[in-house]
Amino acid sequence: MLENLFSIGSGQGFGLSFSKLDFWLFFLLVMIVFSFLEKKKTVRLLFLTAVSIFFYYKTSGASVLVLISSIGFNYYITKLGVGIQNFKLRKALLVFSVTLNLLVLAYFKYAFFFTESFNAMFHTDFQALNYLAHWTSGITGSGSLVDKIIVPAGVSFFTFQSISYLVDTFKKEVKPAKNFYEFAFFITFFPHILLGPIARAKDFLPQINTPHKLSQDDFGWAIAQIVKGLIKKIVLADYIAAHFVDKVIDSPETYPGFVGVMAMWAYSLQIYADFSGYTDIATGLARLMGFKLFQNFNSPYKAINVADFWRRWHRSLGAWLKNYLYIPLGGNKTGGWGTYISTLIIFLFLIFITRWYGLIYIYIGILSFFGLAILIFPNFKRYVHRDLNLLITLVVGGLWHGPTTSFVIWGAMNGIALIVYNHWKKISPYESSTKWIARFWKVFITFNFITFTRIWFVLQKENGPTKFLDHVWNNFGLDSATFMKVFETFNVVFIITTIGFVLHWLPNSWKDSVIFKFAKMNIIIQTFAVAFIVLMIYQAVSGESRGFVYFSF
Repeated sequence: MLENLFSIGSGQGFGLSFSKLDFWLFFLLVMIVFSFLEKKKTVRLLFLTAVSIFFYYKTSGASVLVLISSIGFNYYITKLGVGIQNFKLRKALLVFSVTLNLLVLAYFKYAFFFTESFNAMFHTDFQALNYLAHWTSGITGSGSLVDKIIVPAGVSFFTFQSISYLVDTFKKEVKPAKNFYEFAFFITFFPHILLGPIARAKDFLPQINTPHKLSQDDFGWAIAQIVKGLIKKIVLADYIAAHFVDKVIDSPETYPGFVGVMAMWAYSLQIYADFSGYTDIATGLARLMGFKLFQNFNSPYKAINVADFWRRWHRSLGAWLKNYLYIPLGGNKTGGWGTYISTLIIFLFLIFITRWYGLIYIYIGILSFFGLAILIFPNFKRYVHRDLNLLITLVVGGLWHGPTTSFVIWGAMNGIALIVYNHWKKISPYESSTKWIARFWKVFITFNFITFTRIWFVLQKENGPTKFLDHVWNNFGLDSATFMKVFETFNVVFIITTIGFVLHWLPNSWKDSVIFKFAKMNIIIQTFAVAFIVLMIYQAVSGESRGFVYFSF
């Protein structure tokens, strides 16, 4: 029995995925029990915590032990830290606890990669040991568990959330959780544990002690969010991926180059619909249980520049990187040894993963250029620090997704774009223009730049982005006959993609008014409307259910 317990779930099975029927049966049962416990705060909280841990176990199996260990360590280290009055000692404890959290994250996400890279660089034969499998094999008496290190589902999200809690409580910006089960609930709350949004203690903990109240407007809003999320996930993301994007990305050379461009446009819609669809469902589920989560997306493809895009896309991660990395480094005001050491570490990491030693000369060249510029223009120092802090933050954002050269390049490209924009906006002739043509042009440029960088995001094979770009450039092949043939092959996908973009670019006020009107409807009308929409949604399901893209991160 124990052997079965520890072998269930690998982080890839997505046991109770929001897009599967079994999750909704599970959630229905949870809400039935929840309704009986609505007025009993402590029992309700314990019940939801147990449900959340079970949900995580069904998704990631034995990795639930990692989650429970993380909760225990971070709760008790915080309890110890807040009682220490000596500032230096408390700061040392904070550094230790944050470092340990990051090391655990690095072990699961990067140990296998680092071991392979080290072996390739120094011609060694070290092995990355899966200690979790090793220990559980000792418990079960079985040696059949896999040796490869399995990344626990959502480890990046619950680790970052724990770190934000540690920092905020140690700095006394927020009061710590009153007891262990409050903190456990804060970390494990099942709607957001796997893919966020990343919650901050100051926003979430006060809600725990608030009496549960669900108004008609809240109920209608929550249902509308859930339905919207299912439409994004199943009708847009899954259908576009299965019937177009995956086919082109897997074999781009079999299609004309312009189809590759169209596939990347479609991929931008797919990944947005997939990720924002998850968070729409998560916020809707949380609201039904009386909790408000951070709105993680704000129509990102309406962005008029790269900075605006990153204020709209994955907002909880962006806020985390800003508050716990960019600002501590000095933000846009100053910099210090942390900025230069972080830059050096990033370049050493790039050399390590690419084994391209020419990067050393690039690093020396960048430092020499900045040093000379500071000597000639002393005020330029502030811009150097700001630019380096931005670059570090975005590269770390790339590494957060995975330890590959492609993710680093993707992060660096966005960082460089932010740096260029910060200088360009001071001389741009249309930065403050309110004309529709200027706004259209800025949105068009921003969207296509973001889509271009995603070539490195989605094509993780060796030289994949280079080969893809080379094929697109040399075999564009756009003529009326070829286009009509491609359109006839993928006409349904193109129509759905077009509808998806049109809906995205509609004014938010229009979309909000639809949700408002739905929330005001009679519950019987709402029920029939939802039943009909869900029936239509699942007509788009084809083949095996697909996991959410960001489960990989």
